[in-house]
Amino acid sequence: MHPILFNIGDLTIYSYSVYLTAGCLLAMGWTMREARLKDLPYSLAPVAGTIAIICGLIGARALYVTLYSHEFISNPVEIFYIWQGGLVFSGAFLFGSLSGLLFLKSRQEPVLPWLDCFVPGIALGQAVGRLGCFFAGCCYGKVTDLSCGITFTDLDSLAPLGRSLHPTQLYHSLAGLITFLILIFAKKFIKSDGKLTGLFLVLFSVFRFIIEFFRADYRGHFGPISVTQFIALVVFSLGIYFLFINKHRST
Repeated sequence: MHPILFNIGDLTIYSYSVYLTAGCLLAMGWTMREARLKDLPYSLAPVAGTIAIICGLIGARALYVTLYSHEFISNPVEIFYIWQGGLVFSGAFLFGSLSGLLFLKSRQEPVLPWLDCFVPGIALGQAVGRLGCFFAGCCYGKVTDLSCGITFTDLDSLAPLGRSLHPTQLYHSLAGLITFLILIFAKKFIKSDGKLTGLFLVLFSVFRFIIEFFRADYRGHFGPISVTQFIALVVFSLGIYFLFINKHRST
């Protein structure tokens, strides 16, 4: 696709950075909306969101560097070139969520209602942010003969060039959008704190586990499955706990 959106003199604007930023801002804005509806101090959302984004970026990059350490042996400074792509969403989700929750706990805020505020925004942010992966060519899919296949030709792309590949970046984006729509519909009927979060965790992990079968970029092995699929199984178990085991306080 087009990893470089445009240039302003010597300044290069990367598509990945633009869509990632847009996704983060949308997630933060939607969280503020949900917090206002729940009569929570929504002014805390930008602070918690900023902390989660910064720590999430660190976690996402750290996991990517761990999985692809061979790429940085010759030029370690490229570890910091996050605007060119190379973030693992699972790392961002785990590190970002934990840091945001720790901040809210330090302010003595109720965690479960805040989690329910965050998850629709996270799904929406993923739907937009994954478009950046598509333009950058990272998170690319396996070779396919299907009509939906995408061929990358830009020399700056991170994906293999000249071959029809599964558009797994768009699969992830669509999964985020579907998850967002389901959460917005389901929250009208969910009366207990934390259950919306549980639903998000289940949907996210199921989509992620399935899409992994179509990915071609290396993400580490955990027995017969990838490291990302193992993380998805852990997240799925946590979602089941929130949905069916943990007794939540009624809102």
